[in-house]
Amino acid sequence: MRGHAALPPHVVEKVREALAEDLGLGDITSELVVPEGAWAVAEIRAKEEGVLAGVEEACLAFELLGCRTLEAKRDGSRVKPGEVVMRVEGPAKAVLAAERTALNFLMRMSGIATATAEMVELARAVNPRVRVAATRKTAPGMRYFDKKAVALGGGDTHRLRLDDCVLIKDNHIAIVGSVAEAVRRAREAVSFTKKIEVEVSTPEEALEAARAGADIVMLDNFSPEEVRRALELLEDAGLRSKVVVEASGRIRPENVADYARTGVDVISSGYLTHSAPALDFSMDVVNVRSMGHDTGAQEAL
Repeated sequence: MRGHAALPPHVVEKVREALAEDLGLGDITSELVVPEGAWAVAEIRAKEEGVLAGVEEACLAFELLGCRTLEAKRDGSRVKPGEVVMRVEGPAKAVLAAERTALNFLMRMSGIATATAEMVELARAVNPRVRVAATRKTAPGMRYFDKKAVALGGGDTHRLRLDDCVLIKDNHIAIVGSVAEAVRRAREAVSFTKKIEVEVSTPEEALEAARAGADIVMLDNFSPEEVRRALELLEDAGLRSKVVVEASGRIRPENVADYARTGVDVISSGYLTHSAPALDFSMDVVNVRSMGHDTGAQEAL
């Protein structure tokens, strides 16, 4: 593995904080039970099929406690039940102390990557050019990891933060008074490097946003039929090719293909980061070393 130097400093600190959250003042069970000087080798195995994510973070969790990774599969690879994802070694107490934090990163991130890959596959089966994107509906403090998992699953990360692009939502419009006025205000002041996206609630508002100069029109909580109507209005007005059209709201694996068939350019889904089921992994100590010899993991030290 490349070690934690390959990860941004703020990510290293996040993993460090996750370890501290779990460790508290120390692992009292291991302190009481595990002999001093015990050295362990452990394997993490997948218990379900899916797309692997969080390996770098899991390796870092072990490394920060003085362990090292012997081997690990790459993030983004496919795994099957029973497959070894990574092998680590180090002081037995440290291996056990890092276990849950490492597994938590693997389980959450792999679950998101797997759900993303599934939705991408379902959507592109009927619309090969469509993009499946995430939203900002991420767990607090986990934005980087959730979005990274989406990318590893083949999805688009969408906005990472509020400063990524202009996204005029319903509450902005309620305050300003109209879609057109909101777009006008944004266009007057925003840098040429930033795109302007507008969230709309009716097909007619989609047309208004496009006419006002929006770069991206988000159809929020539209049914597939309403999406088609909005696309027809844009096509009739000669504006369809001038805007990116995004469908968003209540889109999940069971209906993503219905939205993809409409011909939209982007499908964004909060499901990917707030409802994707975790992928299950487990860790087992497979070898221990003490007093200068190797023993089976089951043998008492």
